[in-house]
Amino acid sequence: MSDSEQTHGRIYLLRHGETAWSATGRHTSYTDITLTERGRQLATSAGRLLTEVRGPDSPPFALALTSPRRRATDTAKLAQLSPTIDEQLVEWNYGAYEGLTTPEIRRSDPGWTVWTHSSPGGESAEQVAERADTVLERCRAVLSKGDVALIGHGHFSRVLTARWLNLPATAGVGFKLDAGGLTVLGDERGAPRLDHVNLVDPR
Repeated sequence: MSDSEQTHGRIYLLRHGETAWSATGRHTSYTDITLTERGRQLATSAGRLLTEVRGPDSPPFALALTSPRRRATDTAKLAQLSPTIDEQLVEWNYGAYEGLTTPEIRRSDPGWTVWTHSSPGGESAEQVAERADTVLERCRAVLSKGDVALIGHGHFSRVLTARWLNLPATAGVGFKLDAGGLTVLGDERGAPRLDHVNLVDPR
């Protein structure tokens, strides 16, 4: 598909590199932990991949935003990005399930997933969708000027992808995004389109 069908800039979603908690499947929202050494390598590789996907001669981003969490801001720095902090980009709040793995949660809440069940004291899918819509509105306001980079988290970036495609937040379950992964949101003659999902530098 030719770029002539792309009518404005694209949104590049970059998930932060690996942390000790993400490596072991522990749900991490407000806990502010750092990248592992592998996470730092993934973030550096993601920066190279981002340049390759956009093209080495691409202009600067019209807008670059990051979650305030250290795992995101450190990823941005290692990826050679200089974003503005946006509190709206924080991860889905898991409430009482913060720091737990899915098997641990299911001992008391059988069948639990963040997509289908509530998290006591945390955010609902509708609340996360509202945050995602706010972020996307900010992006749409500048896409006529160029590309946007959003550095954040796995679940919230998957919700952003779903909402870009006019799907409910829970449809994010259908989009994989690994640590250090890159997803690209575009359009086809103005209609929202998913250009790439979960790109990872193989080096």
